[in-house]
Amino acid sequence: MYVEPVTDKLPDVFAHHLKVIFCGTAASAISAQEKAYYANPTNYFWRTLYKIGLTPHQLTPKDFPQLLDYRIGLTDMAKQAQGNDSDLSKSDFDVESFLQKVATYQPKVIAFTSKKAASIALKTTTRKLSYSLQPGKLEQSQVWVLTSPSGAARAYWDESIWQSLADFVSKM
Repeated sequence: MYVEPVTDKLPDVFAHHLKVIFCGTAASAISAQEKAYYANPTNYFWRTLYKIGLTPHQLTPKDFPQLLDYRIGLTDMAKQAQGNDSDLSKSDFDVESFLQKVATYQPKVIAFTSKKAASIALKTTTRKLSYSLQPGKLEQSQVWVLTSPSGAARAYWDESIWQSLADFVSKM
């Protein structure tokens, strides 16, 4: 298992042989304060993981280390920053470190929970990305772009994309 130093807003949750790593942009202000991923009560992340069958019961944000029990990991592209996507600059993102972790731990799937995080990692624009399985791989990992579970992105929410990811992962 790998846990980032405490200087980051939230520690990475990595291990070898993970089915999927969810990668967001940066911790929200509430998540940074709570020291827990997807901690805003308006965020759909935890209820969706349960609803689509990736966890056997609904976890709370403070339970995030337990995701390793289900071969699921967590990270953000901007580990030192916090806030909404629109608050971040390109310099907040550490793609090299992210790709190094992916190469080291080789998850089956990387699921970006934000088009911005995916666009930075894939070196493209958000307009060129679709919410779905992406062509090509990052290192050895399949790549998915999901609709954001954030309450701030509710207008774009589509649980069916998440269900497609869960169906894909369950076949691995």
